[in-house]
Amino acid sequence: MLKGHPKGLFVLALANMGERFGYYTMLAIFVLFIQAKFGFDKDVSSVIFSSFLALVYFLPLMGGIVADRFLGYGKTIILGVIVMFMGYLLLAIPTEVNAIGKVMMFGALGLIAIGTGFFKGNLQALVGNLYDDPKYSSKRDLAFSIFYMCINIGAFFAPSAAGAVYNHFLQKAGLTYEAKIPAFAHQLANGTISTEGLANFKQLAEAQTLGASANLSAFGSHYIDKLSEGYNYGFAVACISLLISLTIFLVFRKYYKKADVTVREQEKVNRASGNTTHVEELSPTETKQRVIALCLVFMVVIFFWMAFHQNGLTLTWFARDYTSSAVVGLNRIGFKLPTMVMMIISFYGILGLTQLKSIGGKVISTLILVAGVAGTYAYYIGMPEVINITPEIFQQFNPFFIIILTPLSVGLFSILSNKGKEPSAPRKIGMGMFIAALAFILMSIGSFGLPTPDVIKATGGVSNFLVSPNLLISTYFTLTIAELFLSPMGLSFVSRVAPPKYKGLMQGGWLAATAVGNYCVAIIGHLWGIQLWLLWGILVVLCVLSGLFIFSIMKKLEAVAK
Repeated sequence: MLKGHPKGLFVLALANMGERFGYYTMLAIFVLFIQAKFGFDKDVSSVIFSSFLALVYFLPLMGGIVADRFLGYGKTIILGVIVMFMGYLLLAIPTEVNAIGKVMMFGALGLIAIGTGFFKGNLQALVGNLYDDPKYSSKRDLAFSIFYMCINIGAFFAPSAAGAVYNHFLQKAGLTYEAKIPAFAHQLANGTISTEGLANFKQLAEAQTLGASANLSAFGSHYIDKLSEGYNYGFAVACISLLISLTIFLVFRKYYKKADVTVREQEKVNRASGNTTHVEELSPTETKQRVIALCLVFMVVIFFWMAFHQNGLTLTWFARDYTSSAVVGLNRIGFKLPTMVMMIISFYGILGLTQLKSIGGKVISTLILVAGVAGTYAYYIGMPEVINITPEIFQQFNPFFIIILTPLSVGLFSILSNKGKEPSAPRKIGMGMFIAALAFILMSIGSFGLPTPDVIKATGGVSNFLVSPNLLISTYFTLTIAELFLSPMGLSFVSRVAPPKYKGLMQGGWLAATAVGNYCVAIIGHLWGIQLWLLWGILVVLCVLSGLFIFSIMKKLEAVAK
């Protein structure tokens, strides 16, 4: 899987891993932060979240233009890291719950989005350039799968890092996380709290601090301040990860330097040196065909990302409001980072045993497997009988499954390729849409009989009927399979099909389509209040229709990909 690739791939993947770790650390707690601190309702929170995600994925279109026409890939990427750093730093500064605090928060989001626009698409364009070399071109799909797995290694550690940081500072203040308290505090402040809610708030306040019920208003403000500060410090983690990412990108530049050239820059070098070799160009007709094909794919993936990025919005609300916050038995193994890391080590030990031919390789793989299994068992038996969990922790399952399933998907597609039966990239994208639909069918089934979000407001927004964490874990597992069929294959497809002069622009176009999907995330957020099975059913229908559409134009897509 890792053999035969240019070293530049691993440099770029590690640089991206650091940036993504920071981004997903921030994203894991962002909606929880704005609702706890500012008391935003579902509609305002949905608009803020989806608008930010839309900008994060739309602005790479601008970043691609800047790189293609002006600065080049490398300089644009460095500029992006600097701007992102300023945004995360601003978000990490504790503020009051006032207009200045909101302005700083929105300003930080703007800087993060602009910086990501300069960084994200251009880093992917560099990866694609590495595989324009005929020596490596056959490994392009595999390269983007490896690149994508590294993104998710960063994302895997992010929720645990965010949770560890904000819980640490909350505990330093003598408090523990309780999802209902911020909602009750804001209801008390704006005069909408019910009699039942007031009684529940007093009980929760006394459990945190003896005597707190004597002045609930002061306790509520104090709790929100300390919880918000914990979130601020969680955002600061992103600043550190960006510095690491920038260091990797600069120190190891020699490994990707040859790929760091746009078509315009190459033509300029050729003219200056008197080289008569011209960069291959497509005819206007071929260019048009490729751009149209890419735009059709972009239309389809809008609905995938609309569904997938519910992970930071409605699926996080479902985790907070409808899912048990305590796990027991074997389920505990998935909610502690050390055990999950050890399971990953065990898996890769098994993978080594099945793939490596040499005796030495098998011995090392056996030792890795034994260490992983022993570590998993040692951590597991040392766990408390009951583990309390917080909502953002569920977001670690998607990257965990990516890390585990990527080698399996690569192996499956390699076997199919050797038999001449591997699906084309567009066909994989269509299959991914149907698998995504299956994920939300699971959510629909699991949500039957649950009260609507509007009904549970009086109890602090948390249902008295809580489902097993296994429902969300199963959903994330299924969404991960869909993602592996769609996202890395989409990146590879864009890299292969994009006209040479518009590589950065087309990578930006892929991300711009993702942006539209992310903005549409808010539609489902606005509907948070209807029957939950119906809410997830809307996503099922959209994914199925998108899958049917891409199969209806499959011949056209496969023709331009040859």
